[in-house]
Amino acid sequence: MNPDFAYEDLLPLGHDDTEYRFLTKDGISTSEAAGRTFITVSQEALRKLTEEAVHDIQHYLRTSHLQQLRNIIDDPDASPNDRFVALDLLKNANIAAGGILPMCQDTGTMLVMGKRGQHVLTQGRDEIGIANGIYDAYTRLNLRYSQMAPVTMWEEKNTGTNLPAQIEIALDTKHHDEYQLLYIAKGGGSANKSFLYQETRAILNPQSLLKWLEEKLISLGTSACPPYHLAVVIGGTSAEHTLKTAKLASTRYLDSLPLRGDATTAHGFRDIELEAQILELTRNIGIGAQFGGKYFCHDVRVIRLPRHGASLPIAIAVSCSADRQALAKITKEGIFLEKLERDPARFLPDTTNAQLHDEVVNINLNQPMSEIRALLSKYPVKTRLSLTGTLIVARDLAHAKIKERLDEGEELPEYLKKFAVYYAGPSKTPEGYVSGSFGPTTAGRMDSYVEQFQQAGGSLIMLAKGNRSSAVTNSCKKFGGFYLGSIGGPAARLAQDCIKKVEVVDYSELGMEAVWKIEVEDFPAFIVVDDKGNDFFTDREKLVTLSTKPN
Repeated sequence: MNPDFAYEDLLPLGHDDTEYRFLTKDGISTSEAAGRTFITVSQEALRKLTEEAVHDIQHYLRTSHLQQLRNIIDDPDASPNDRFVALDLLKNANIAAGGILPMCQDTGTMLVMGKRGQHVLTQGRDEIGIANGIYDAYTRLNLRYSQMAPVTMWEEKNTGTNLPAQIEIALDTKHHDEYQLLYIAKGGGSANKSFLYQETRAILNPQSLLKWLEEKLISLGTSACPPYHLAVVIGGTSAEHTLKTAKLASTRYLDSLPLRGDATTAHGFRDIELEAQILELTRNIGIGAQFGGKYFCHDVRVIRLPRHGASLPIAIAVSCSADRQALAKITKEGIFLEKLERDPARFLPDTTNAQLHDEVVNINLNQPMSEIRALLSKYPVKTRLSLTGTLIVARDLAHAKIKERLDEGEELPEYLKKFAVYYAGPSKTPEGYVSGSFGPTTAGRMDSYVEQFQQAGGSLIMLAKGNRSSAVTNSCKKFGGFYLGSIGGPAARLAQDCIKKVEVVDYSELGMEAVWKIEVEDFPAFIVVDDKGNDFFTDREKLVTLSTKPN
């Protein structure tokens, strides 16, 4: 006998508890037809909403996220590194809230998801109005253009506008009288830390799943700037939908899902018990908030989805410390945008840096490279440093061009031999400022260059974020090099407080990807890889793994 027909949304969301602020009613009108009230939304209204949303998510964070940072500082079990990173991120949020410097120099790819109710009418193509708002925000604000247009299969050119964006508009048959939108700015770090795995039914037990997750989570490392909002999605009607669900879950968009499954409708649900177990696991792996400790993650979301019996996709995604997203809605009453925190300073503690961290070693970057390396060699990995002096800034495109010179038999540029190299790239410099937001980029993208450059006498001290390959560790051991970790996330604070002078020294045609010389003062860093072959990420003392025994 066939079961009775039953239908439920695959991801049935509950009540929206978001606190919104009213923007305007301009561009919103109503009309009556066929016994129903229709809402008309102009293209200009979509443009203005989008421009405002992009501005807000680049400069403000959710109150709950800021409270989580403050909780780290107040937790007696947090490590000094945990508390130092949390304090730096709160300082950064306070600077970004001034509306000039964005919180992160990687101002991201814009992702916009819209759900338009059946009674909402628009004039023209919604995606064009939304794209126009993104264009206006990125060209008018102090943001960075990251979108590369493929000209041929092998050639790319920056679009100079941060377009195109990923814009998806769907019909909403549940909320007839609303146009709901989600705005996300996804930086390269957190985007690169979205993973899809194809597993088997054998992993669906607590012991196997948690053991598997521990391995995968350690491999995430810190290049996407923890503490993370972590999402794990198990199952899915397709691999593509599993990944999308993980991305949405990492933004807390799916928090109102049911907490139990249903054998008839097979809808997705949250498993809050497993969330708590995985969160505890992340606190026991020893990475912490970037350089050792407890707070690898703020929170965890676990979503269970139906699956084909022969397929078990599992997706992992993170939202990073630049937790940039906001909800919006349009109703007959007007346009509303999620209310983000405008006063992050209230979360700052009445305390000093000295109370929050261990010994700090001051490093003068303007002394000979051999002397800097000899000083660093005296200290173990995890040692916190304060850097003052000259840094050379170079990343992907500059490294590629320098490699071409080496391959053609030319010498390595003297600046890479004389100075430490910082893998970074600024956002636009506001008028009256020394630099724009100027935080570290993901170090792993430069791994393939390290041995060749170090053999040529350069890149002997590197500064960036995230873990690196064994090839880098081996090269540092062979040539006496060091990799220093910078705190991923507080790009606005670094620009305002630590960077005193900026000038282009090579490849000016690369724009923000040029080779820069910068002067820094009290620039925070940690020793991650030393000249003896020690690596914080691989040699990290493992704490006791979470017990997987049932309660």
